Amino acid sequence: MSKSAKKPFYKDLFLQVAMAAVLGIFIGHFFPAEAASLKPLGDGFIALIRMMIGPIIFCTIVGGIAGMDSLKHAGRVGIKALLYFEILTVVVLVMGAVTAHLFLSHPNIALTKIAMPSGILPTSGEVHTTLIEFIMNIIPHTFFSAFTDGQILQVVLTALLFSAGLTMMNGSGGKIVRAVGLFSNTVFNIIGLIVKLAPIGVFGAMAYSVSKFGVASLQNLGLLIAVFFSACIVFVILVLGATMRFYCKLSLWQFIRYLAEEIMICFGTASSETVLPRLMDKLMALGCPKEVVGMVVPTGYSFNLTGTGLYLALAAIFSAYATGVDLTLGQEATILGLLMITSKGTAAVYGTAFIILSGTLNAMKIFPEEKLAVVLALLFSIDRIMAPGRVITNLIGNGVATILIAKWEGMLDYATARSILSGNKEPELMEEV
Repeated sequence: MSKSAKKPFYKDLFLQVAMAAVLGIFIGHFFPAEAASLKPLGDGFIALIRMMIGPIIFCTIVGGIAGMDSLKHAGRVGIKALLYFEILTVVVLVMGAVTAHLFLSHPNIALTKIAMPSGILPTSGEVHTTLIEFIMNIIPHTFFSAFTDGQILQVVLTALLFSAGLTMMNGSGGKIVRAVGLFSNTVFNIIGLIVKLAPIGVFGAMAYSVSKFGVASLQNLGLLIAVFFSACIVFVILVLGATMRFYCKLSLWQFIRYLAEEIMICFGTASSETVLPRLMDKLMALGCPKEVVGMVVPTGYSFNLTGTGLYLALAAIFSAYATGVDLTLGQEATILGLLMITSKGTAAVYGTAFIILSGTLNAMKIFPEEKLAVVLALLFSIDRIMAPGRVITNLIGNGVATILIAKWEGMLDYATARSILSGNKEPELMEEV
């Protein structure tokens, strides 16, 4: 698409989603009763996207590995990605804990100084506290249950095994590879149709969230919210910005502008899964090879949750201050280590991070139960407000990780990347074909 053939401004998805978010906030604040009934609009949009995530991941991984020289190459990409993810997880957990100690040790953090919110507190959820439980959860019950259960890592494992079997056919699986490619193109076309509904989904999600949680929570826990968003911004600018500038030799700001539509959709739906297919499509259009995108992005959605890591560390230390528990260095290290495990392999949808936090803190058995219940209720009351910070940071982090691994492998098309990020060339997206 040439620059002269750009679509009219009113057809721009970013503008449509932004206007839908503003309208949703307005309706949710001034007409809360009516806004509460709009929840199915947001839920329906997220459900449509999640329906296509399994096929997209499977096709991208299979098609990508089929184009690699060997399974050894695929394994090398995967190992490098996991190594980078784990290093970054340690960085964000430590950063979150240090930030909490610096800015959340204020006397007003005590429970007696914070107004108790009303609402229902979710207390259940599946949290994997051991390495064995985590590994066993990656293995699907059947080949197809990996897709029906909506578990990203199970789909990744299924795709890797299928790809391994395909490469062992010594070139006789060409028809299967072509069929997977055609199916992949079809799925991306379906995603293109679903994404057109993004403004409706964002409108419904924002209207419902504002009507249910309101803006009163900002007054009660404004300091925690401000510290968290500031930490996200600092992490993105300093850590991811430095990675892009000094290693990838690209501009983080230009990359963020490139993902502007996806960022706005994440903001409205509080879920990075809603843009997973588009993120993969845009990274391939940017010059990252399909095989790297297919390996790094799906894995990153379970292992590279940088925004979630920041939130979990901050919230855990905040909980200690709020309940009056003086954590020892060993206890704090144990909490962060447990969070490093429990945060892996989770769905990138709203509510999961809170369930992880709740399960982890309860499992520690060092917080007074009654006080911890109050703290969790407080955190739940602002969870929807903090969710955009988590998912947007996760989104940008996974995009940067893919570019970094592509560069690490010497497979990044710099000419295309620089041309698209500078605005001199329009990306050729599969879902717009």
